[in-house]
Amino acid sequence: MRHAKSSWDFDVPDDKRPLNQRGLNDADLIGKELVSLIKPIDKVLCSPAERAMSTAEIVLNHLNVSKDRFAVENELYDFDGNQVMDVVKNCDDSIQTLMIFGHNHAFTSITNFFGDKRIDNLPTAGFVEIAFNVEHWKNISVGKTLSLIYPKLVR
Repeated sequence: MRHAKSSWDFDVPDDKRPLNQRGLNDADLIGKELVSLIKPIDKVLCSPAERAMSTAEIVLNHLNVSKDRFAVENELYDFDGNQVMDVVKNCDDSIQTLMIFGHNHAFTSITNFFGDKRIDNLPTAGFVEIAFNVEHWKNISVGKTLSLIYPKLVR
């Protein structure tokens, strides 16, 4: 999931930018939408950026994911996707369902690399679900794009 819309109204470093009101509303909207769609989540990894962490907190509150399944992953503060792919491919094989929160252009890139449906852009608060038919994360390649959900689709 890409983080929700952030605010540029504050003079803070990029990783400290908070969500704006639209971002807060959109994260809540997507969280509610995912309740009936998402499978139980084994692990959640999140970029350390404030906007990604806030998005994750709002969404995960709807999904009742316990805090012990959540971890901050510094490598997800990535904008081209290579680090994101490395993080995913290095996950423990005991994880069946992984959810990650991060940034564009990385998330558009990995959606197009790993999914079987091409997109031009993953909007803010956009969620993509991709299934892989492999036993080891290190072996994932193109999977099946099961869901593509973003605020304009559910309003």
